[in-house]
Amino acid sequence: MSDCLYFNNPLSNEIMDQEKVVRALAALANPHRLALFRRLVAAGSDGVTAGGLAEEVGLAPTGLSFHTKELERAGLVSQVREGRFIRYRFEADAMRELIEFLTEDCCGGRPELCGIAAPQATESRCCEPIPAVASARPDKRSRRGA
Repeated sequence: MSDCLYFNNPLSNEIMDQEKVVRALAALANPHRLALFRRLVAAGSDGVTAGGLAEEVGLAPTGLSFHTKELERAGLVSQVREGRFIRYRFEADAMRELIEFLTEDCCGGRPELCGIAAPQATESRCCEPIPAVASARPDKRSRRGA
């Protein structure tokens, strides 16, 4: 197995080496960051405003900022400013390629034996919002949380 994998992060187009894999896994090894990342995955390409995200995972705005910076540094999350608000989105390609890196040699090159679908070039890319999750709670914009 090589120690590099092409990491198609739209923000950086870099080679994903073991150091970057470790950084991504370390970012996800924190319970708050894992909860933030999972919430952003559930939101899909719409993302979530900072205030809504902080409220949904139960973090103060300063805690949210600290944890999202780690996820951004790992290439798993991006942010965009929308007027006074910041919207966070997960990086689907980064997540997908991290999973591919981790499962690349699964079961001796036969991932179907482990219950992992083999990646296919024609497979549609994720990630549209999951209707039940995306519409379950509108973002609440407060002065402190946004």
